[in-house]
Amino acid sequence: MSTLGLAMVEADPSAALRPYVTRLCAYREHYGSPVTRSEMALPGAVLILAFGSPMEVAGKPVTAFSGGLGDRFTITRTMGPTEGVEVLLTPFGARRLYGVPLRHLTNLTVPLADLLGPWADMAVGRLAETPSWQDRLALTDRLLAARIRQGPAIGPELPWAWARLLESGGRVGVSSLASSLGWSHRHLVSRFHDQIGLSPKTAARVIRFGRAVRLLQSGTPIARAAADCGFYDQAHMNREFRLLGGTTPGQIFPRPLDAPQAS
Repeated sequence: MSTLGLAMVEADPSAALRPYVTRLCAYREHYGSPVTRSEMALPGAVLILAFGSPMEVAGKPVTAFSGGLGDRFTITRTMGPTEGVEVLLTPFGARRLYGVPLRHLTNLTVPLADLLGPWADMAVGRLAETPSWQDRLALTDRLLAARIRQGPAIGPELPWAWARLLESGGRVGVSSLASSLGWSHRHLVSRFHDQIGLSPKTAARVIRFGRAVRLLQSGTPIARAAADCGFYDQAHMNREFRLLGGTTPGQIFPRPLDAPQAS
């Protein structure tokens, strides 16, 4: 691999996979020196089907790996060369794919073979034998759809509650969700921990943070993004950005190209 940098191609998941996967991305990266990143907390579980040089995630060398949802940012360090497919699973995709309660995977990075056994080596091996990026994406879609179908069934209640949180940008109240489902607050929290890996309140924080990031990236002023997303004030927003993203709103908000940089 002679070209330095990051290259990637995305594809939409198939209809069968869409309830379980929100992103499929074939990628290749190789740098002249190690690159360190703060990976933001996401409302989903990241699955990396990679081959090549390992990268460091939270200080551990891994190649193909995954885990659950988290309520903090993660430091990664990579140099490459490495390539493969990155998948963003919904909580229910992760629950069905891995077959374990997601509370056991919260804030963890786990080698894929420890989660999926021989399937992990089979999937990565077949991707490594497939030279075309579009073919890799299509293969990943087929393999995941077949594997997820074998996982534990998910009832309709938690996907409904999760969709309400996403639609509201994390602003719908936990008591409102519980009342709509006819559940107690305690039962709702227990089910969230099992199926999603986070409490409803923490899941709402992660979703609100993601919405704020998207608003800032689109050019929405910081004060307006804070108000639109329901932060108490800018200090509250700054604190959440540090905890969930390892960054600040000012680092996300796009500056004009000729703007002076702080020293």
